[in-house]
Amino acid sequence: MSGDLFASRVPEEVANRRPLADRLRPKTLDEVTGQPHLTGEDGVLRRMIASGSLGSMIFWGPPGTGKTTVARLLSGEAGLAFEQISAIFSGVADLKKVFETARMRRMDGRQTLLFVDEIHRFNRAQQDSFLPVMEDGTVILVGATTENPSFELNAALLSRARVLTFRPHDEESLIELLQRAEQVEGRPLPLDPDARASLVRMADGDGRAVLTLAEEVWRAAREGEVFDTESLIRIVQRRAPVYDKAQDGHYNLISALHKSVRGSDPDAALYYLARMFDAGEDPLYLGRRLVRMAVEDIGLADPQALVICNAAKDAYDYLGSPEGELAFAEACVYLATAPKSNAVYTAFKAATRAAKENGSLLPPKHILNAPTKLMKGEGYGDGYRYDHDEPDAFSGQDYFPEKMGRQTFYDPPERGFEREIRKRLDWWAKLRKERNSE
Repeated sequence: MSGDLFASRVPEEVANRRPLADRLRPKTLDEVTGQPHLTGEDGVLRRMIASGSLGSMIFWGPPGTGKTTVARLLSGEAGLAFEQISAIFSGVADLKKVFETARMRRMDGRQTLLFVDEIHRFNRAQQDSFLPVMEDGTVILVGATTENPSFELNAALLSRARVLTFRPHDEESLIELLQRAEQVEGRPLPLDPDARASLVRMADGDGRAVLTLAEEVWRAAREGEVFDTESLIRIVQRRAPVYDKAQDGHYNLISALHKSVRGSDPDAALYYLARMFDAGEDPLYLGRRLVRMAVEDIGLADPQALVICNAAKDAYDYLGSPEGELAFAEACVYLATAPKSNAVYTAFKAATRAAKENGSLLPPKHILNAPTKLMKGEGYGDGYRYDHDEPDAFSGQDYFPEKMGRQTFYDPPERGFEREIRKRLDWWAKLRKERNSE
């Protein structure tokens, strides 16, 4: 059957109908779901709008959480012109054109909210090009990213923008979206209760995904047909994590996996890893948890643990599923059989507490640079000893703020590679004592 002939049989109102996710796009901030900390009555964005002044922002969060929609609604609420570009399809010429349009608009007394999707894909020079138009008020920048801004965006850009975190939709929020979809469609989803719960889990916190899946179900259903979970999986070609009815199986199993690794039991660890794979858990979630175990429970007792886990992630990216799952199994066994240490984890927590308690103290002057004559006159850099010029390349100077005195956060155990680190620290402590008593 030709495409033209088929099209002639499709009702015009169906053929021209927009995707469900687009039809359900919120028209006001009140309709936004899943982000009450931002758009709720006492949310951050509500407070900004009430103050009458919006600043530049970075929206950080997973796909399908409403970043683009909220940016567009903000421009409407604040009476700003809205411009949107994507870092995937835009270059320097496109940026210059948008900036010039915003300047002309500003001369007419109207400010522009510039929404930049996937802003982390711009290189450093392109990111720097935003700084002048942000500083002079030509645009209010709202950048959206799924990546950690601390790692992917320039420090100069981050210093001029507030980072707001968008959270994945929870189960309640996704259910609300499905109920809205049923109201718009004027018919219930043809799913039994278990299949409906599976559909929500398949979306994995993505609001756009849950609506797209619902649309697939409506397209596939014949009149009077109701799908169970098995039929749903066959229709949408996607599997949801299947845990116990109370939905706490996910947390119970990841906890059991983590504790099995910490307890040096590779067999139990493999068992729980396999159970989570079998339940349909996202492999990259498991990969992230293995990385966390490497830095929390193995640490510097075996510095290769983190390297192995990151290599497993790269192997999974290369091989895909299910072949790549073996790389995570290998990393899991490596972690379970590695020497254990939480010394760095404990030290970092202690250092963080000390930083909060003594955050206003200046470092000692002798370790600060003195780029000006005034600073030299104030004693900056006086008495600093260059460690490489000292015997054993160690001066034994004190580097903590004077009011704090020396502190000890890191206490490596006599296990694994940290046994060698312990020897070095003990040797330096001995030298420090000798040289400071001279």
